Amino acid sequence: MERRYGLLTAENAPVPLKGISVRLEVKGYVADLSASLEYMNEESDPLEAMFVFPMDSDSAVYHFQAQVGGKTIVATLKEKEQAKDDYDDAISSGHQAFLLHEDESSSDVFSCSVGNLPPGDKVTICFRVVQELPLEADGAVRFTLPAVLNPRYTPAGTQGPKITTVSAPVDKLPYTLQLEAHFHNPLGISRVQSNCQVTPVEFLNPEKTSAKLSLADGHGFDRDVEFLIYCDKIHEPSAVVEGGLETAAPGTLMGEAAVMVNLFPSFPQTASKASVGEFIFLMDRSGSMECQMSREDSRPRIQCARDTLLLLLKSLPMGCYFNIYGFGSRFASFFPASVEYTQSSMQEALEKLKAIGADMGGTEILQPLSAIYSTARITGHPRQLFVFTDGEVSNTKAVLAEVRKHSPTHRCFSFGIGEGASTALIKGMAKAASGSCEFISGKQRMQPKVLQTLSYALQPSGAGLTLSWELPPGVEAAPLVQPPTELFNGKRTIIYAQLKGKLDPSLEAAATLTYSLGEQQIRTITRFRLAPLQTGSATIHRLAAKAMIGELEVQTAVDSVEMSRRLVEVSVQASVVSSKTAFIAINTDLNQPLQGPLRHRHVPLYQGFSAPQARFQAQMAPIAKVKTSQMRMLSTSKLAFGNALCQGLMAPIAFQCESSKLMSMGNSKGQKMKMRNPRDLMKQFSPSPPPPPPCGGAAPSICPSPPISLRGGGFSPAPAPSSPEPEEEEGPWMKLIELQNADGSWGAQPGLDSSLGLTTEQIKQGRPRQDLDLTLWVTILAVIWLHSFAADTKLEWDLLVNKSLTWVKAKGAPDLADCVKAANTLLKTSILPETLGL
Repeated sequence: MERRYGLLTAENAPVPLKGISVRLEVKGYVADLSASLEYMNEESDPLEAMFVFPMDSDSAVYHFQAQVGGKTIVATLKEKEQAKDDYDDAISSGHQAFLLHEDESSSDVFSCSVGNLPPGDKVTICFRVVQELPLEADGAVRFTLPAVLNPRYTPAGTQGPKITTVSAPVDKLPYTLQLEAHFHNPLGISRVQSNCQVTPVEFLNPEKTSAKLSLADGHGFDRDVEFLIYCDKIHEPSAVVEGGLETAAPGTLMGEAAVMVNLFPSFPQTASKASVGEFIFLMDRSGSMECQMSREDSRPRIQCARDTLLLLLKSLPMGCYFNIYGFGSRFASFFPASVEYTQSSMQEALEKLKAIGADMGGTEILQPLSAIYSTARITGHPRQLFVFTDGEVSNTKAVLAEVRKHSPTHRCFSFGIGEGASTALIKGMAKAASGSCEFISGKQRMQPKVLQTLSYALQPSGAGLTLSWELPPGVEAAPLVQPPTELFNGKRTIIYAQLKGKLDPSLEAAATLTYSLGEQQIRTITRFRLAPLQTGSATIHRLAAKAMIGELEVQTAVDSVEMSRRLVEVSVQASVVSSKTAFIAINTDLNQPLQGPLRHRHVPLYQGFSAPQARFQAQMAPIAKVKTSQMRMLSTSKLAFGNALCQGLMAPIAFQCESSKLMSMGNSKGQKMKMRNPRDLMKQFSPSPPPPPPCGGAAPSICPSPPISLRGGGFSPAPAPSSPEPEEEEGPWMKLIELQNADGSWGAQPGLDSSLGLTTEQIKQGRPRQDLDLTLWVTILAVIWLHSFAADTKLEWDLLVNKSLTWVKAKGAPDLADCVKAANTLLKTSILPETLGL
């Protein structure tokens, strides 16, 4: 069956999923999660229930079982097609069957099927997952439990995902989430933060190495659940050794010890930033970018993207080359080819930047990528690609293949914007082209993460990596995955290896990473004891297996038969789901031959919250009654829009028609209408007060979904009939940055005095000497103003201010310390010259 896109709603029949319960264990940089899903059939016929849910692409699903009538049925991991056949055979034979598998088109979407659930019966589905956890810029270890599954846009001519999803408004979800989280770190836990309502953090020992908390009662699973765990000395290299499973055969992946080494490269301070490079920024301008960043941040994603691009343009070094692409159902670039970064080209780009919006239809990223890769590279300027998207595409594997194909010629840095961004796409692009990735959701600002990544791109990266081991006699290490091709300063790198031989817990070993930084050779040594942990979940082994599976997934395109065989072998041996395998469990105790077809029930997911919803709800609220002759309604079961992508809660637009029937858009003969301009359709609606509700009934509700405009096979929000809400006012520091020149200087131009809170005369008269170059003086004032009055956004302007200071030093003025003193007097600040490197 094909996934349905567009305006969807759950059927009016009772949804069988009643509750989700999660237990989370976070140990250092690793999460082990156990989830239970409780189903109940309240109908009079047997059911087949399907629950589609998102999961981080780095997650390793390693256990699946069902509890029925006091009996536990543990699933077996099999080759996927065989598992599906077994599932179908079991149901047709009257048995009860359970299937868990990964979507064929994307590794961050899973489907759980419960087949032949008799009337009145309950069943609890349990699965377990382990996952590497990312490290934030401020040192927090971040765990995210995805709740939002955004629909994936399917470009014309491509095959979309095979899993069907159904959505519902948050207040309509018939199930809730219970979650209990435990945190452990031998270095101590300083605090834990969450974007959800949680119980107070309870420390379990005086050393504060263990803590726990729970979600508040009644959590509706209406957003991603995030935890930020702050610990001491988080950036220290470490290694964890885990013993093999006693049940596994010696010499196998699961039968021998494994080690996980966490490295944090620290480059010498002398490592200089590059002044060359070709920087290409690829910005998602599809309609979904009009959605607000999150429930906590009401700004449209496209507005945050514009602000981020402004900071990027101001932060680029003189002498580099750049270009900006926007994409949706079509794509366009600011310049025909990358241009040299000068005052003129920067100013032209800034003017064009003001006009960009979420107005380019659907999300087709493959075509602009191919166009970028087809352009000639500039000699002496390594290509750096920055990709910004909310990650809603269905041809993820084709996109990753294209990035991987051109990986020798560029680095790719990717950013997932908002809840529901595809981790498979965002992480996959960065891995494919030796870059890094970031996700922006909740209250997080996009700009600090992006500017920090630009800092990585401007720095030399560690290359030519080799790994060597110091081990006792009789013990040898075999790498399980290839080390990365490049290292970034301060960015964590994980290495997995198998330790073969008898381990003595009293002995020490070491892993030495050697890499080149320009002409320098740098060695990083991580020492650890050969004292293996014994865990029933074999966490390190399964994470290593997941990493191996990721490499094999890439290689299947080269040698599909042999690599597929090897992929299935590793997956089954480690009991970790892959694109080629699936969990299958069969309850043979149930033997009730079917008297007819099973009823299918798709469990709805929450689909996020979009910026236009509030505006649209206000616009449509007066429209409670529309004549059928005025408008043929959209069917809630078969939408004439095909694969048009919908924003927001994804529920149907619910008007009250005189005929009280919902009809598909078409004429009286059932032929589909060609809707050239949806705005014309909206003009037929004349605002009028809503009619009183029927006796004893409630007023008709208007679903908060935005109107849709079809353009080029995609969509974008139709213009609101009323004036749009004003965008959030820029901070004064952003207005000051807008006035900066490409070389880092500030000139005495209109608007500068108000940004600094001074008059033009005060600026001129405040110079320590009247013959001091005015541009130099104004630049020093701007730098000190940012340090004093915008210190909380330093990560966002640090690069562009460093460019300013480089320009100031190049002027060679002998009395810069006096200039700083005079600037402090004028601005009533107290920044030391040493703080500015002056």
